[in-house]
Amino acid sequence: QVQLVESGGGLVQAGGSLGLSCAASGSTFRFLTMGWFRQAPGKQREVVAVISSGGSPNYADSVKGRFTISRDNAKNTVYLQMNSLKPEDTADYYCNLVYRDSRGVYDSWGQGTQVTVSS
Repeated sequence: QVQLVESGGGLVQAGGSLGLSCAASGSTFRFLTMGWFRQAPGKQREVVAVISSGGSPNYADSVKGRFTISRDNAKNTVYLQMNSLKPEDTADYYCNLVYRDSRGVYDSWGQGTQVTVSS
């Protein structure tokens, strides 16, 4: 089983920046995709950004040009740099990993980290 540990997040004013990181550890696995999702109060969880094992990023339209997802394969870590933050970016952010191990394909979720953007 693979565990995800998130760090970063916090409170920032609109227009500011924050960075999130998510480190995967556990059994031997092959990373397929890793990404960030968010859930605002009263709303459904939505995808923010995903990066494939080949390094290709995809972003939600709402964050394109402001957020950047990157990964460090050696550290099994994915990062999300968030710039020009807006109050509507306020949410709990969750890291997600889709991976393959000897038994099959699975996904794992982080515990979530709160991002609050004040106006």
